[in-house]
Amino acid sequence: MVKKVLITGGNGYIGSRLCLYLADVGYAVTPVCYPEVPADTFWIKKMEEIKVGDVRDIVFLQEIAKGSYDIVIHLVSLDHRQSEGEPAFVTSVNITPVWSLLDIFSKKGLQKFIYFSTVQVYGKLSNEKITEQHTPLVSNAYGLTHLIGEKICDFYNRTTLTACRVIRLSNSYGAPIFVENNCWWLVINDLCKQAYFDGKIVLQSDGTPQRDFIHGWDVCQAVQKIIETDHSDFLYQISSGTTLTIWEIACLVQDIYYKRYKRRLLVYRKDENSVQVDKRYCIDNSLLLTIGFKPEWELERGIHDLFDFLECHDGK
Repeated sequence: MVKKVLITGGNGYIGSRLCLYLADVGYAVTPVCYPEVPADTFWIKKMEEIKVGDVRDIVFLQEIAKGSYDIVIHLVSLDHRQSEGEPAFVTSVNITPVWSLLDIFSKKGLQKFIYFSTVQVYGKLSNEKITEQHTPLVSNAYGLTHLIGEKICDFYNRTTLTACRVIRLSNSYGAPIFVENNCWWLVINDLCKQAYFDGKIVLQSDGTPQRDFIHGWDVCQAVQKIIETDHSDFLYQISSGTTLTIWEIACLVQDIYYKRYKRRLLVYRKDENSVQVDKRYCIDNSLLLTIGFKPEWELERGIHDLFDFLECHDGK
């Protein structure tokens, strides 16, 4: 029997891609969109149905819970900048809907609830290997609200028949499904956009900050594995397992830009004399690999795909 999946934040940057991916591999996908349905008929035709509403609205959640879904994937969240706003508002978006969804859907026989959290729950990282057992030490409101969301999931995982799974995502990137998706502040996306439109890259740092980057389509594959595994692990890190500096990423974009356009791209950073980074942290993805995850998108492929997108939508 085809599994019915409800995805909140279905028209968002990650959600729109995940909806498409799961529909293509055989799931009956219902995205929850807000404030309206995207104007993309190809995407719409792939969906089982589409719900439009605000996940802060209890009446709306109670209504859609009548749909007898097997799996709910919760993606709605403010970004890390917006999460520094007024606490009551931030809580209403980042925390309360997690509790409301689990309270309502666990009573309807929901099989699995997947919550997108973030590696930012760990706080500032140094020279260490980070596994799922690493102790969280949040350093911003974005991480704090997601850690609280994780605790809510843990409670329902222990006290109800709904299997809750938490995803701690590193840094996703990739061309958006919808042009209107807010994704150009993401590091790799931003560097490619600067290169394409400005003919140069200006870093906001000295280039030494480190990041683990994973392409959006690999994130989708990882979610599929988490849905389908019979392992009982509560928490999974979705990452590439490779840590690079922003400077190294900028240099890779520079190289690919030259190969494509045969023009030299200048890269500027705040401190041209910054030191080489020898010690790096690692967001370990070993647990994810044990359930069959195999990354398919190398950085070079993802960067080329971003340039393809920018070329296709240049002037639109």
